[in-house]
Amino acid sequence: MPNIDVMTKPIDTKTALLDAAEQVARARGHDGFSYADLSEVVGIRKASIHHHFASKADLIAALMKRYRERVEAHYATIDAQSASGGERLEGFLDMHRDAVNGSKTLCLCVALAMGRDGLTPDVQRDIAAFRAMTFDWLASVFEAGAADGTIAAPNDPAQEGPATLALAEGAQVSARAEGDMSRFEAAVAGLRARIKPL
Repeated sequence: MPNIDVMTKPIDTKTALLDAAEQVARARGHDGFSYADLSEVVGIRKASIHHHFASKADLIAALMKRYRERVEAHYATIDAQSASGGERLEGFLDMHRDAVNGSKTLCLCVALAMGRDGLTPDVQRDIAAFRAMTFDWLASVFEAGAADGTIAAPNDPAQEGPATLALAEGAQVSARAEGDMSRFEAAVAGLRARIKPL
């Protein structure tokens, strides 16, 4: 989940709006920004934003769809670049650490879920589907780690997935709440200690 800098390359207006909305949502939650904020960042009138996203609910739904696609692609990259289940788990933890951006942000799914009651039912379902996809991917990580011996004390992979995601998300919230990245590392230290070399 790399951090996005909307000023690094020329992009179309819709993408610029999504990038700006993701940055602010990850820092303040979906209730923490308005179209006026996006108008200022992207440099277009508020009325023009409605041309791309008729409502903020439409914008959040598009954000969540794009986020899932990016994370799925990142999981595929981790799979391709890792020689073991343990390396894949390291990649997952590193991805969640990087998303905290020095305790300034949360990953988008966590940021949105913190204000779940303000989301549309469709976006709530999208978040649930995203989490289910992550549980399945993590189950495959733990299955691989048990088979190749690179994740110690393996448990049921179907249980490891939800527990690992909850740990990574909680570590993000702890680091963000206290403005201290060491809180993230402390929270995941026990899990990292289970990772063994191939």
